Amino acid sequence: MPPERVITDDAPRTDNPYSQGVVAGDTLYVSGYGPVDPETGEEVDGDIEEQTDRVLDNIAAVVSEAGGDGLDDAVKLTVYVADLDDYERVNEAYGARFDEVPPARVCVEVARLPGDVRVEMDAIAYLG
Repeated sequence: MPPERVITDDAPRTDNPYSQGVVAGDTLYVSGYGPVDPETGEEVDGDIEEQTDRVLDNIAAVVSEAGGDGLDDAVKLTVYVADLDDYERVNEAYGARFDEVPPARVCVEVARLPGDVRVEMDAIAYLG
């Protein structure tokens, strides 16, 4: 079965040459998302915790569109932060979204993110 593109209006869309997500077999690969409101296309106002929540909402929307159970199906996330001083606050907001089996994760500080946002994440989810 060839890879399948995932498209949803519940996560930010882009004119750039990439998919919101791609399903290959039982695995979903979710593109990187910043704290952008899918309805307005604008970065959400608020602190880093609110921005982290918006990022996770965007990822959950793509997983749900692919037939998954939102963040519950996430098995791996990569967190990119513009300032590692935000790590504890991002971690607190992130941790509140996962129950018994949080996904594997990497968190790295980067020099700059698209749109100059403070946090971005990508994900891998298991849909089996």
